[in-house]
Amino acid sequence: MQIQLQKHILALRHTFSISRESHDFQDTLIVSLSLNGHTGFGEATSNPYYKITIESMMAEIEAVRKEVAAYDFQNPEAFHGFLRARGLSNFALCAMDLAAHDLYGKLRGKPLYELWGTQNDRYPLTNYTIGIAPVVDMVAKMKEMPWPIYKIKLGTQDDVAIVRELRKHTDAVFRIDANCAWTAKKTIANAPVLKELGVEFLEQPLKADDWEGMEKVAHHSVLPVIADESCILETDVEKCALHFNGINIKLTKCGGLTPALRMIKKGKELGLKVMVGCMTESSVGISAIAQLLPQLDYVDMDGAMLLKEDIAKGVEIQENGKVIFPELAGSGITLL
Repeated sequence: MQIQLQKHILALRHTFSISRESHDFQDTLIVSLSLNGHTGFGEATSNPYYKITIESMMAEIEAVRKEVAAYDFQNPEAFHGFLRARGLSNFALCAMDLAAHDLYGKLRGKPLYELWGTQNDRYPLTNYTIGIAPVVDMVAKMKEMPWPIYKIKLGTQDDVAIVRELRKHTDAVFRIDANCAWTAKKTIANAPVLKELGVEFLEQPLKADDWEGMEKVAHHSVLPVIADESCILETDVEKCALHFNGINIKLTKCGGLTPALRMIKKGKELGLKVMVGCMTESSVGISAIAQLLPQLDYVDMDGAMLLKEDIAKGVEIQENGKVIFPELAGSGITLL
């Protein structure tokens, strides 16, 4: 297999702010894997919270370039194990794994969801994310993008007041993501008011390692709570089942589609609601997430919708949330 690496700087439509950071651009790495006249594409974005840069991922992949060129590619799962054994970080592993899955589907001539034995006739609608901003700007973003489900980023001193104001302007379902900014006490106190305001669930209100606080929340919150920062690896799923109602799997954080498929299966076995989220990827990463849709309860795959300009073509999300799957096999990706 031949590897090609490309760094892109994705410009966002609006400044994107969460409780711990703000940015106007998102760096991303696109990996191309080519074999027998077919090319698969994968993606992983940089992330300062996890100390991941495009340069660090490229260095990791360059270190295994010769071994990958000589590798006898049969299926993505075995290839993932081969790369894991060579010490790649989960982010670099994700980019390679997504490319391997796209390539495998194209070699087989079928979309991934079909190879996994699922059908795309029913699937959850993606939410559209509204980042932290002055409330007038948050309202303007909703009016710019009318949508049936909004994920509202919070973590300010006026969170409940913000939701009250947003509710005046839409009857859409709200999901709240505090990105670790709340305490157990605040979460339990906020939940009844937010439920009355049409909030469906809370995502990662407490710090990732505050298991004691999450146990209190699990017993006293009137809203379901979904793990994000607390659920990174496959081994986190079982622990989260004791403290959360569901898990949000990020492909970049867990290492790609290969471990995500196992996490989905484990989560369902444990009675958890299962969500897959994005990290402001282009349509390369979003199209990979879309292949999992038939297996999910919730999904956050609006990354490409938040960009000024996309760098790829793949799965298309229409104004009503309907997903149009491309005829191309694999994840259906072509670079623009």
